[in-house]
Amino acid sequence: MAESKSSTTARQTVSRNPADLGDVVAERTLGDADGIVAAARAAHGARTAWAALPAPLRGRIAQNVGRLVAENKEALAALITREVGKPYGEALGEVQEVIDTCDFFLGEGRRLYGQTVPSEMPDKQLFTYRKPLGTAVIVTAANFPAAVPAWYLVPALLCGNTVVWKPSESAVAVAEALAALFTAGGVPEDVLRLVHADGDATYAGLERALEEGLVQKIGFTGSTAAGRRVSELAGRHLQSPCLELGGKNPLVVTDDADLELAVQGAVFSGFATAGQRCTSLGTAIVHRDVHDEFLRRFSAAVADLTVGDPRRDEVFYGPLIGERYLENFLGSLDLVRPHHTLSGSTATGRITSGSPRKGFVGDPDAGVFAHPAIVAGVRPDDELYRTETFGPLVSVMAYDTFDEAVDLANGHGYGLSAAIYTGSARTAFSFRERCTAGMVSVNNSTVGAEAHLPFGGNGLSGNGSRQSGIWVIDQFTSWQSVNWDYAGTLQRAQMDVQDIEADLGFRLS
Repeated sequence: MAESKSSTTARQTVSRNPADLGDVVAERTLGDADGIVAAARAAHGARTAWAALPAPLRGRIAQNVGRLVAENKEALAALITREVGKPYGEALGEVQEVIDTCDFFLGEGRRLYGQTVPSEMPDKQLFTYRKPLGTAVIVTAANFPAAVPAWYLVPALLCGNTVVWKPSESAVAVAEALAALFTAGGVPEDVLRLVHADGDATYAGLERALEEGLVQKIGFTGSTAAGRRVSELAGRHLQSPCLELGGKNPLVVTDDADLELAVQGAVFSGFATAGQRCTSLGTAIVHRDVHDEFLRRFSAAVADLTVGDPRRDEVFYGPLIGERYLENFLGSLDLVRPHHTLSGSTATGRITSGSPRKGFVGDPDAGVFAHPAIVAGVRPDDELYRTETFGPLVSVMAYDTFDEAVDLANGHGYGLSAAIYTGSARTAFSFRERCTAGMVSVNNSTVGAEAHLPFGGNGLSGNGSRQSGIWVIDQFTSWQSVNWDYAGTLQRAQMDVQDIEADLGFRLS
C-alpha cells in the first residue's frame, strides 16, 4: 500500500496529494510537548501589548489579511486542491469564506460594544466592557484547512487575544500559507504562533501549558471522541472550550416536498467534498408515500456524478483527504447489513482500475478515491443510523408521521445541522421548533454556512459554543462590570435604595 497522506515516522509528517500519492506536497518535522509549551509561553508574553492595540486597529489588520487573501485567492485555492483534494471550485469558495470573515470583523473592531446601565442609586454609574481572555490554543482539522481556522483566528485576534494554532498534519502547507498571509497583514510573530504536532504531543503540551496558566481558551474542531478529551482537560482548569465536532445530519423529505429540489439538496449535502464535512448529510428521512420515487431519483443522480481529478471543472468530488480517511470510510461500509440495499455507483469501497467508477476522470490508482454509496432500508436500531461516516455515504429511511420524522431527526444524539424539504410553512416552523440541531435549513442543504451566521451544534456535535458572526465574540471575550460611585458616601446595593410610596390597595370604584 502506498504511504498514507499524512504518515508520521520519527516525528516526521509527509503531506501527499491525495489525488496523486506520488506528489509530495510538504515534509515537516513534528514538534513535541515542549514545543507546544514554548509557543504558548511566547504568545502569552505578547498578550498585553496586543490587547493594548486599539480594537479598530486590530480590525484594520483583519482587513489587511482579507485583502491579501483575495489577492492570493487562486494560489491558495490551488494549494487546498493539491493538499486535501477538494475540487478547485469548492476550494475557491472556501477561500472566499476567509475573505468574508475578514470583511465582517473589520467592522467588529469598532463594535466591541459594552453598555451603560442605569443604577438603582443616585450619583452612581454602571458600565460593562468586553475584555480579551489572554491566549488561545486552536486545533483545526483538514477538511476545511483555511476557512475553519479563519473562523477561530480572525475573531480571537480581533478581540485582543494571542493564539497558538495547531493545524492538521494533513494540511501543513495550507496552514503555513495562511499563517504567512496573517503575518504579511500585520499580525506580529508571537501574537500568532503556528505549531506542527501530532495529537498526543498537542494534548500533553496543552495540559502543561494550562497548568502553567499560559492558556485561557481552547478552540477545537475534530471528532466527538477527541472533543470529549479536550473538554475534560479544559474542565479541570474551569475553562469552557469552543468545540466544533461531528454530525449525523438529517434531511427530512415530506410528502408535499418538491422532490427534484430535495434530490438536488441531498446530492450536494451528502457528496460535496466527498462527504467529508461535519455538516454532510447522514440520513435522508423520507415520507413513505414518496420514498420510492425519491430513492429512484436520488440513486440516478448520484450514479451520474463525475468523480475524479479535483482540478477538472466537471468533477463533483475528488479523493478522500488521505488513506487514513479511506480506511475509516471502509469501516463505515462494514456497518451495512443484509436488510439494506445499496445504490449510487458501479461498486463500493475504493475506486481502482479493478473496481471502476462509471465516468471517472483521471487515474483512479494514483489517488485515494471512493465510490459514493446510498444505503436504503436503514432502521433506528442500526448502528449505521447512529454513526458518523465522514465520507461519500448517505443512509435513507422511511417514516409515516411527522412525529416519527422528528424523532428520527433527533434520535442519533448529534445536533449540528438538519434540513427539511416541505411545501408547508407550518411544517417547516414546527420542525424548526422541535429539531435539536444548532442549524436548520428549509428547502436547502445541510451544508453551506454564511460567514455572518452562528455555526455550531449541540449534543454529540458540541457543547453549545458558536462560531462566526457576532456570536463567536462571546467565545473570545469575558464581560467586566464596573460601578462608579461619586456620591461621596458609601451606598450599599439592595440596602440603601430609596423606597417608592404607593397605595397598592387602590381599586377603581
